Amino acid sequence: MAYQVLARKWRPQDFTEIVGQEHVSKSLINALQHQRLHHAYLFTGTRGVGKTTIARILAKAMNCENLQDANPCGQCAVCRDFDNGRFMDLIEVDAASRTKVEDTRDLLDNAQYAPNQGRYKVYLIDEVHMLSTHSFNALLKTLEEPPPHVKFLLATTNPQKIPVTVLSRCLQFNLKQLLPEQIKKQMDFILTQEQIEFDSSALSLIARAADGSLRDGLSLLDQAIAFGQGRVNQFDVSAMLGTVAQQPVDDLLRALIAADGQQILEKITEIAALSADFSDVLQQLLQMLHRVALLQAIPNFHDAAFDKQMLAELAALISPEDVQLYYQIALTGQKDLELAPDARMGFEMLMLRMLTFRPVSSTPQQKIVTAPIVESVKQPQQQIAPPIQKPTQVGTTIVAPQPVYTPEPTTANYSVNNDWAAMIQAMGLKGLTRQLANNCILIKIDEQFCYLEIDPNHALTGTKSKEKLEAALQSYYQKPLQLRIGARQSNDVSTPAVQQQQVREDRQQAAVDSINSDANVYALKENFDARVMPGTIVPIDPSTTFNNGE
Repeated sequence: MAYQVLARKWRPQDFTEIVGQEHVSKSLINALQHQRLHHAYLFTGTRGVGKTTIARILAKAMNCENLQDANPCGQCAVCRDFDNGRFMDLIEVDAASRTKVEDTRDLLDNAQYAPNQGRYKVYLIDEVHMLSTHSFNALLKTLEEPPPHVKFLLATTNPQKIPVTVLSRCLQFNLKQLLPEQIKKQMDFILTQEQIEFDSSALSLIARAADGSLRDGLSLLDQAIAFGQGRVNQFDVSAMLGTVAQQPVDDLLRALIAADGQQILEKITEIAALSADFSDVLQQLLQMLHRVALLQAIPNFHDAAFDKQMLAELAALISPEDVQLYYQIALTGQKDLELAPDARMGFEMLMLRMLTFRPVSSTPQQKIVTAPIVESVKQPQQQIAPPIQKPTQVGTTIVAPQPVYTPEPTTANYSVNNDWAAMIQAMGLKGLTRQLANNCILIKIDEQFCYLEIDPNHALTGTKSKEKLEAALQSYYQKPLQLRIGARQSNDVSTPAVQQQQVREDRQQAAVDSINSDANVYALKENFDARVMPGTIVPIDPSTTFNNGE
């Protein structure tokens, strides 16, 4: 027997087998049960979501001799002829190949005659938007006053091209794109019935690549079965699709958190060696950042398609603000992959942009402020105010008083009242270990244990970061301390990360206040109707050297 592809072999035969379109199935079942059938139905939606399949089931149900709960019985003569393609009262047309008005007229000439086998004569017109204007006019005449034994089932991927006069005479059902979870569940069921071995993670990759189309997903599944010689596993599917697993994307984010540009480029080189599509890698990066943001906002959130422990670690290491920044850079940077000389170069620049614009987490010091860009919005008048005593140029620096975060001096022994931020700096923690420490508060240190508490909204990081922090504490105290991290019980004490964020906000506000109160800036505003451009006041490091030597 000739091989039949999965999309055809497992095409639904009744409404109960339809996946993801319950809102359509329920309406049609109710119409069949109460004998309230409209003369024209229009099914819209993207490719592969079940438009034609639902239309065929409805046509079969309209003519079935023994409906079972509004579903075709599959046993009567009508159902058997329908399944074998011998039902004479189903006229199925592909409008893309029959666009001429003569074709439409010939098709509808027989509408006046009674059906041969069934209860209704059904016209199923696929891609109906491809009909010409004259063809639509010919169809409209029959739609306006159809014979009682005629039903029209129209399907299209582009309903905007259908005249409103036709739309107004149809019951329209918009089919949804399927979720990856729905596609995966159906593929899991099919492979189980087919007795084919598979990896759940491989089905997740295929379901995401299907882009909401079950038919596309089953076509990819057929390809994966052939590629894997009768087995569907993640390695083969990744090679077939040119995709990478979650781990390289996870490693990219970890390198970004650690501000390790060299590691980022090395990971990109590894991904390129897999012949991966960098557009798909970027989509996975966006999906992972989206899940991390959801987990930070909703601690109980879980997505079965992603590793729960991995997401929890990333959510603890990246601040919500950084997640939003990285997501926005990745989202707006998608066009770079097309405009860059090659996709890898565009992806590298995107990652380096994230690295460049990531917030600096070093210990704040006294800053000086670069004067903002001042934009004049009108020409000076002939009569102006008295001369300004000291001219101001764009780029002139003004010393502004800044709040300074000064850690307590490091000592040999710490108690609960000692400065945990100073200890972190003294121990020389870096990367993910420093991120973990910055999100904790010190509770107590005794002869055997160091007790820390972490914000409940931040999941505990992996054992590697905790082991490094424990080793640093042991080296600092010169004794075998054991680290204990628990959920934070009180908000009376701020973590170093919160303290640093507050200092940055205070510095920024002080810089803004300093500029707004500057006499020269005030004079420019008064005499030239100038204004300070939003976002141009930025505190800078006092060690910065300007061209004029200041």
